[in-house]
Amino acid sequence: MQDKVHYIAVTGIIKNDEGKYLICKRSLNEKVFPGKWCVPGGKVQVKDFVNTPKDTDDHWFDIFEKTLQKEILEETNIKIKNIGYVSNLALIRPNGFSTIIVSMHGEHDGGEIQLQKDELTEYAWVTLDEAKDYDLIENIWEQIEKVEGKC
Repeated sequence: MQDKVHYIAVTGIIKNDEGKYLICKRSLNEKVFPGKWCVPGGKVQVKDFVNTPKDTDDHWFDIFEKTLQKEILEETNIKIKNIGYVSNLALIRPNGFSTIIVSMHGEHDGGEIQLQKDELTEYAWVTLDEAKDYDLIENIWEQIEKVEGKC
């Protein structure tokens, strides 16, 4: 295991106008948590920002937010707005690499759900109580609860 190398991923707890949250079921082909319910998101990749204009001479800003918007659009076909921070955590993937996950929240800003079927197989808009009925990845419910408390 390399000590200073990490995947960085962002996930989004997305709320719609009805006060429900988007959860999605991971494909059985996923290496981590196959078949579990989660919130959408993905890994931060250098290609996501390196070919865009820098915000200063040396830096790109708001990479988590921009990556989350891109990943959610790619995976679910919806746009999001009003993105904010929820929490962060770390896990070791089956391949031994560590992953830092930054959990964000946002609001649905248009589009109808069309899943990227190779990664996600089902979706549901659920209340906090309804989310308990799904086989969620550990700690997803608590993160949705945290967002619910902010609203």
